[in-house]
Amino acid sequence: MTAQVARDKTVLRYEVLGARRFSNYWWATIISIGGGGFLLASLSSYLKIDVLPIGSTVDLVFVPQGLAMGFYGVAGVLLAAYLWLTVLWDVGGGYNEFDRASGQAKIFRRGYPGKNRTVEFTCRLSDVQAVRVAIREGLNPKRALYLKIKGRGDIPLTRVGQPLPISQIEDQAAEIARFAGVPMEGL
Repeated sequence: MTAQVARDKTVLRYEVLGARRFSNYWWATIISIGGGGFLLASLSSYLKIDVLPIGSTVDLVFVPQGLAMGFYGVAGVLLAAYLWLTVLWDVGGGYNEFDRASGQAKIFRRGYPGKNRTVEFTCRLSDVQAVRVAIREGLNPKRALYLKIKGRGDIPLTRVGQPLPISQIEDQAAEIARFAGVPMEGL
């Protein structure tokens, strides 16, 4: 959850960062450059003309070197296209909104295009039993917030990916619990 919090007397809203984070832009750019380079090197070796602006790949034998580079180039370009589309669609992005006036808690996330493009979960604030904090340190750390809902189980509130700082998780959990009038668990 990002630091963008809309606070007033009746609504508490947290924006959740999806695929539009720096690391995804970085890797999509790097993989695009690498995949394009391999593809151009393969094309240069096939046509025996330098189409790659850096270096000379005309001397490569097309079979097997140019063919292998072409395979890696196509794989790189397809992976880069997938990453760019994921960023464009902002997969995983959305918000968590708690509204006292309507008595509703709403969790909204964007996904891949299709008939189930958006995931939207709404429940009554009176059905919220607690805000649970899950913290696991070590090689694969996990720091997450969950809403415990009567008869439903735990609904995740935090983003997927890089774990948030413990202090930020604790502050958000306390603020949501205070706003919804429920206890915090897991600390």
